Parts: sequence; C-alpha cells; structure tokens
Amino acid sequence: MVSLAKIRDVAKEAGVSVGTVSMVLNHADYGSPTIREKVQKAVKKLQYVPSEMARSLSLKRTMTVGIIVPTVAHPFFAELVEGLEESLYRLGYKTMLCCTRQKENAEHVFIEMLQRQNMDGIIMGAHSLDTSIYEGLKQPVLAFDRYLSPDIPVVHADHVLGGRLAAQAFLQHNCQHIVEISGSQKVKTPAGEYHQAFNEVMQAHGVRTDIVSLPWNAFGFKESLELAEKIFAEYSDVDGILGSDVSVSSCLEVAVRRGIKVPEQLKLVAYDGTFITQNGICRLTAVRQPIFELAETAAQKIVAMINGQQDNLPLVLPPSLLPGETC
Repeated sequence: MVSLAKIRDVAKEAGVSVGTVSMVLNHADYGSPTIREKVQKAVKKLQYVPSEMARSLSLKRTMTVGIIVPTVAHPFFAELVEGLEESLYRLGYKTMLCCTRQKENAEHVFIEMLQRQNMDGIIMGAHSLDTSIYEGLKQPVLAFDRYLSPDIPVVHADHVLGGRLAAQAFLQHNCQHIVEISGSQKVKTPAGEYHQAFNEVMQAHGVRTDIVSLPWNAFGFKESLELAEKIFAEYSDVDGILGSDVSVSSCLEVAVRRGIKVPEQLKLVAYDGTFITQNGICRLTAVRQPIFELAETAAQKIVAMINGQQDNLPLVLPPSLLPGETC
C-alpha cells in the first residue's frame, strides 16, 4: 500500500514550516521566489496532493459557485451552464446547479446555503418573480440577464444592438407585418430591450408589429408549438416572425405543415443563436448572443467578487447576426 505524503512531509523536505507550505500552496504570491521553488520541488518529489477540505478551511472558502437557471432542457440555458461550468473549473471552482422550473423554494435553499457559507457565490439567471430574497445580501451574487436589485451587477448581451440587427434582417426583405414572440412580461430582464429597439426601427419604417407573449416559465417546444398555431390562426397576413430559437423553430415546423413557404412567403429570425438554429429543417437566420463569452465573463466576475477584487470586465457584450436560410 502506497503511503500518501502529508503536508508536514513537504515542510520537512523543503526545510520550511508547515504554515509556510500552506501559505505558498494557497497564495501564489506568498514568500520569496526561493521559498516557493523549494516548496514546489518538494510537492513534486513527494507527489503531494493537497486536501481539498483543508484548503477550503484555510481559505474559509468552499470553492463552489451556485448556478440558478430555470431549466437545462432549453438550448440557451444548456449552453450557458456548459460555459459557466467550464470557465469556473478553469478558475479552480466547482459548480452546484439549481433548476427552478416546477420547484418551490429552490432559490431560497440556495440563498440559505450561501448565507451558511456552503458556497462562495451565486450566478442567478432564473426567471423567478420574487427577487426580494436577493435584497440586502452581503455575499457575492451576480445576475445573468436579470434585474435583481440595484446592488447586484448584471451580465448580458447588448440587446439594443440585437434588436436592431434583427430589424435590419427583416427590412432587407420588405416585410409588412411582423409578429414578435416574447417571454413573460412579468420578468424584469434586459432581454426585453431587444423588442423595444426592434419596434422602434420597425415603426420608423412604417412596418406593423404585434407582440404575443409566452406564459411565465414556458420554455418547452409544446408551449411554443401551441403559440405558433395561434399566431398563424390569428394573423393570416403575417410575413415575418421574431422570437427565441425554440419559438421560431416551432413556427418553422408549423409553417411547413401549413404549406407556407419559407422564406418566400414568411421570413423568420431567431434570437439567441444556439446550436438548434443550425440543425433543423433549414438553418435559421439568427441573432447570436455570445453565450460562451458571456459565461466566461460571468465566471471571472463572480470570482473577482468572491475575492473582494475590483475588475474592469465588461458587463455587456455585443451579439452578431448569423446568416441563414429563413430571412
């Protein structure tokens, strides 16, 4: 049986105290270059593996960040969580995931864990209506595309630019009546800005627009298909539709069933630009949110907050237009 090296073995090999070894391993800038080199050589020689529990106790950290989203069944949140997990892992943090859809008090449990120091910070991207639980929190909380409180920073795409990019795509094809599919108007989110910016451009060009909203926390294809059927039944002259990837994919499916030709009779622009826009019946024209870049920014931001550091990270990143076959 192989005997695992302990921290006191490293200290003896390096000729320093146990406290010095601990400080060098937990703080990259501790001690002189000579001391750090001695400790690292001893660690390598003895194949010492630091205890995660001991390290956490030393730093008074769990090295864990909570991520709160509605669901990972939705393509946008699936890509977001993947990006956050990868970025946080590179920064030395583990993740704990909470999906709030169809769960009562899930966020309250996470907030309590944060307050009990069972995690070091939270990245919150759910569409919950009760944001009062985040008010007055002293622990690090970062919002993703949500307005929680004036004291909590928000990472999001430049949705005003996104709305204008979508408008330009439609204007190139002389659309006259566009239906916009939005999320619940009850949720306070920067994403609503793309509808406002889009409408301003459309109105300036004399294009009629109508907005239909999905129910709160409705992220599935079932709800989107039902809404797509309703749109075609109520707006027989619609020649353009703007909405999330899932919503627009559903509209494409219903349009094909009804014999509506895309893009000849109907133009479609998706907003998010996840993988499903490139893997359906045809490639959807889409406004692409920089999801992985946003995730990396959010990860770096929450770690800086945990460490009490100031940073110059941008909170708003620009989207781009992905050419497709639907507009």
